[in-house]
Amino acid sequence: MQTAKRFVSRLTRQTLALVLAGGRGSRLHGLTNWRAKPAVPFGGKFRIIDFPLSNCINSGIGQVGVITQYKSHSLIRHIQRGWGFLRGELDEFVELLPAQQRIETSWYEGTADAVLQNLDIIRSHKPEYVLILAGDHIYKMDYGTMLAAHVEADADITVGCIEVPIEEASAFGVMSVDDELNVTEFVEKPEQPKPMPGKALASMGIYVFSTRVLFDELMRDQTMESGSSHDFGRDIIPSVIQRLRVVAFPFRDPVNNKPAYWRDVGTVDALWQANLELIGISPELNLYDSHWPIWTYQEQLPPAKFIFDDDNRRGAAVDSMVAGGCIVSGAMVKHSLLFSQVRVHSFSEIADSVIYPDVDIGRHCHIRNALIDRGCRIPEGTRIGFDAVEDRKKFHVSPKGIVLITPEMLGQDYPHGL
Repeated sequence: MQTAKRFVSRLTRQTLALVLAGGRGSRLHGLTNWRAKPAVPFGGKFRIIDFPLSNCINSGIGQVGVITQYKSHSLIRHIQRGWGFLRGELDEFVELLPAQQRIETSWYEGTADAVLQNLDIIRSHKPEYVLILAGDHIYKMDYGTMLAAHVEADADITVGCIEVPIEEASAFGVMSVDDELNVTEFVEKPEQPKPMPGKALASMGIYVFSTRVLFDELMRDQTMESGSSHDFGRDIIPSVIQRLRVVAFPFRDPVNNKPAYWRDVGTVDALWQANLELIGISPELNLYDSHWPIWTYQEQLPPAKFIFDDDNRRGAAVDSMVAGGCIVSGAMVKHSLLFSQVRVHSFSEIADSVIYPDVDIGRHCHIRNALIDRGCRIPEGTRIGFDAVEDRKKFHVSPKGIVLITPEMLGQDYPHGL
């Protein structure tokens, strides 16, 4: 057992992780008008980027580059504030890699191009393995086990994958594998995914490359004459299956060996649902797990406060999560998640809603099935989530009826530091 731990520890020390965090996240509509998708708040106090970064630290990978591009100001500031605790003298870091036109006179054109344009930085760290991660998914994963599987299989590339319902598979890269988990086919976002029994094997956007293989394939992709979108899922992985050993790594719960928790929160419905799942008695994603903490920027805030105890004016929250700095003043909050410094004023009722930081909800408001962005000031007497026709006149209403509200939709300025 100790030998196995030392083996994995050696592999993680020889690995450089690159988190691709430049995504636009257009399916989140107004939430990504002024921030990159990995900077979107999640879980009451975190941002999406905190999950892959925490996975790296908890896995023993102390060398991490974060590749940014689209509207990255709030993402960069969050990482500077919350991820500066690593020890540089021990060669540990979370390093920001914005688009700099280091090789081409253009911005990053795809996930593979984003890595290619930072090849000189990768070389300077001399990693044995490069772990490519998407910066916009919610999950807890020990990357050490995937690195060990990569080495034991003598693989050139290992692809993290998870089973998804066949009806959802067209949103992912879908692969076929043989009995030894060798990838025999890989198609990015196919219209007609090839199923396993009732399921499809979908890429998580996680790749382990032996460093020399990564360099060779990035250079080969750059010089392709037939035209390439310079993307790992669309171009690199499908092109190497017949030439190299590409192995799938199914992401499974180490306790029960079932498919593990992993969420692509790329739509308003998925983001709202994943947040509210955390309120459950025993949610699949346990944020209270001291053995695998999620690290983030810790704001210095007072405890949440609930005031007034009159029969018609009682400050209370039931079946909910409420972050620090919140004040619920004579209002009722049910089955909702309130981020930091939310104010809910008297005689208001909030249900089945996700409220981002610094939101102020006026008196006599009735809100349900809503996702309210940072800094919104909801006027007194507002009703949201009761009449879809009226809601659509001012706000975005998702296919499942979730009402997205941003400051712009209310005619208000976006707050500093969203």
